[in-house]
Amino acid sequence: MKKLLLFMTIIVFSLGAKGQGDLLVTPKRVVFEGNKQKEVLTLVNVGNETTTYSVSFVQKSMKEDGSFVDIIETESGQNFADSYLRIFPRQITLAPNEGQTIVLQYRRKSDMASGEYRSHLYFRSEKNYTALGDSSAAKGAKSLSVQLIPIYGMSIPVIIRTGVTDVNSTLSDLKLQGQDQTVQNLSFTINRLGNISLYGDILVQFIPEKGKPYDVAAINGVGVYTSINKRKIILRLDTERGKPLAKGTLKVTYSSSGDSKAFVYAASDLVIE
Repeated sequence: MKKLLLFMTIIVFSLGAKGQGDLLVTPKRVVFEGNKQKEVLTLVNVGNETTTYSVSFVQKSMKEDGSFVDIIETESGQNFADSYLRIFPRQITLAPNEGQTIVLQYRRKSDMASGEYRSHLYFRSEKNYTALGDSSAAKGAKSLSVQLIPIYGMSIPVIIRTGVTDVNSTLSDLKLQGQDQTVQNLSFTINRLGNISLYGDILVQFIPEKGKPYDVAAINGVGVYTSINKRKIILRLDTERGKPLAKGTLKVTYSSSGDSKAFVYAASDLVIE
């Protein structure tokens, strides 16, 4: 009797979150511009076991729905940041609730073209996780046994901006869905034009014909990276008393986020009859 044993690896990969697989990383995004040449990141093991983490670079491309895919083959026009960066240390071991810093250093080169360079800093747990599923083959002449081994990791974007940079944005294709239902969604497109990415917060306000304006949706940390020129957004609206919005205007604002005063990238209105 022949037995076939299949091993599969599951990579739990987080892009937007600050922690995954019992690891907390701050900050969750790094930008080198101006005279900035160094960033210190803090890693904290929030799990219950001592774990070793390795640190490396990966290349990812953003899709129009905001998800990321691995870049297998480099295409023209893609600028990666990893060749201008150093990480130390590249591996650390943390006990439960223990933290440590790592240093990310930017090495500027004189021949760098103007624009934005991006890579993702990948934190991978080296812990030997217990396999999921039964590793023993089922009875029979031919049987298939699947063993799932999770590998926990997360990544954060690291961006270099150099030379002359510019970016502009507009909002288009605003559409209200589910007007006759208690649940309403607003869909729209963020358009990007320029040689750097966008990153900011979205606020949606409803301005009724009578009464005061109020917020119906908000989402922070929305990026439109240089691999795309537009990003599709769908937001669920928080309506008053579960009633659909009517007779007013939806105002959508996309603004920069950070410690400094917010800069409005783009804004647009949708009139609701």
